[in-house]
Amino acid sequence: MSQVSIDKSVIDVYRAIVQLLDEAGFSREQQLFLAYSGGVDSQVLAHGLSLLKQQKGIAATLIYVHHGLSKNADDWALHCKQQALAYGLTCDVVKVNVARGARLSIEAEARNARYQAFKDHMQAGDLLLTAHHLDDQLETVLLALKRGLGPKGLAAMGKIQTFDADKWLARPLLNCSRTEIEGYAQHWQLSHIEDESNQDTRFDRNFLRLEIIPKLKQRWPAIATTASRSARLCAEQQQIIEQQLTERLPDLIDIDRQFGLVRLDLDKLSLQSLQWQKLLVRSYMQSLNMATPSEVQLEQVLQQLFYAKDDAKINLVLGQIQIRRFQHFAYFSTLTDYQLSSQAFTVPDDRQAFTIVLPHGELRFSPCYGQGMKLAAGTELFVDYQLSGQMKVQPVQRSKSRELKKVWQEFAIAPWLRPIVPMLMSGKRLVGAAGIWVEKPYQVNDNDPAWLCQFKLAQ
Repeated sequence: MSQVSIDKSVIDVYRAIVQLLDEAGFSREQQLFLAYSGGVDSQVLAHGLSLLKQQKGIAATLIYVHHGLSKNADDWALHCKQQALAYGLTCDVVKVNVARGARLSIEAEARNARYQAFKDHMQAGDLLLTAHHLDDQLETVLLALKRGLGPKGLAAMGKIQTFDADKWLARPLLNCSRTEIEGYAQHWQLSHIEDESNQDTRFDRNFLRLEIIPKLKQRWPAIATTASRSARLCAEQQQIIEQQLTERLPDLIDIDRQFGLVRLDLDKLSLQSLQWQKLLVRSYMQSLNMATPSEVQLEQVLQQLFYAKDDAKINLVLGQIQIRRFQHFAYFSTLTDYQLSSQAFTVPDDRQAFTIVLPHGELRFSPCYGQGMKLAAGTELFVDYQLSGQMKVQPVQRSKSRELKKVWQEFAIAPWLRPIVPMLMSGKRLVGAAGIWVEKPYQVNDNDPAWLCQFKLAQ
């Protein structure tokens, strides 16, 4: 089999792909994909992949995402299919719907739709190649500066990155300039698509590419290379920060025993410096798949969590994120409107575990001995949520009865959770608060059969 050989003045795309696959530890059990637009950059990479198939027998699948934003999109899809055929490669055309609206960026929404299509096409361990290059990296750094991002944003694009948790994304051309890529296309006489939207300077990247970067290069010819170096140094710094976050964050995370809710320990967080507090809260929110707040919002959140009065009801809303404080814990959740409904059921006589499904969670009853609640077979129960805070209750742990609102405090149940706890009733008598306490009349003696009730809140 002959070796790939091209003019030494032209970049060696085939070799760049091979080296990157080696760095990524790519094996033939994985599938290889290319984000293929038919533009000059991805056309060059597709050509390199055709050489990869010839020389090493590794076949890639090209994915063309049809956004439906241009009248030429059907023609472009056909062009990509024809080019792939000429390369001896498969090309899948995936049509997507791009969200549109007064406050939506078409550029951002198209990108989101495109990358979701890639994720849906791939399996765990698969590798997606994109044709991002040195000038794209410069654009990304400049956009990060415009947005006021920190080291993570300024790290821009990595050569090899995780993609959708269990997949991989790699950029073989990241060290190549646009001029070198265009030179490769000319050398091999590659036919490529010219997307008319690339000339629209309403889009930030086009504005930088067409109007700003040429002037920067005229003044500083090596700016794309030096910006890429800065991005790499920021990436190294960010890697160290993330290693520290991985070590520090688990110690701050606590799980509420009653409801299984994950929460942040504010006492432990307060021992960190302000800079680390910000980093840790951001990292915690990212672990919950939540959008991170702005610098100003984050400072306000920390101010409220740490310095508001102890009895203050902290309830902060950032978009769809709700942040609340109870005792020395912070609870982060998405805005949820719990649907509550009363439900009647009967205790079975076969002493088999059973589950009652509620709109906002599940009641799980397990047979046991010497603990839980004493309930005879056939007892009719129903769930209620409308009990008055002045109602007198007497959990088995108490020698005397007390107002319900005081008992909630004794059991350290957060105020916003109290109204959604299923209260188990037998007629007009309270049997207990699901998963929290059993009323005195339903106390079970040692070794007597009983029912253990647990409440799992839907999250």
